Amino acid sequence: MVLLRVVPVLLALTVLMGCGADDEPITPTLNAGIGITPNGIYPRLGVGFHQGPISILFGL
Repeated sequence: MVLLRVVPVLLALTVLMGCGADDEPITPTLNAGIGITPNGIYPRLGVGFHQGPISILFGL
């Protein structure tokens, strides 16, 4: 249930940073994929941003 609260907050922060409302616009990053292990298949998703030497990625 915590995940249902965290995901919308992270998406909202990423959109806020991407639109430039708080400073210069930062291009958001979206990473998606599928992991395959002996235990099964699972989705991977991450959103974040990269500016200069700083990168922040929130993954699920």
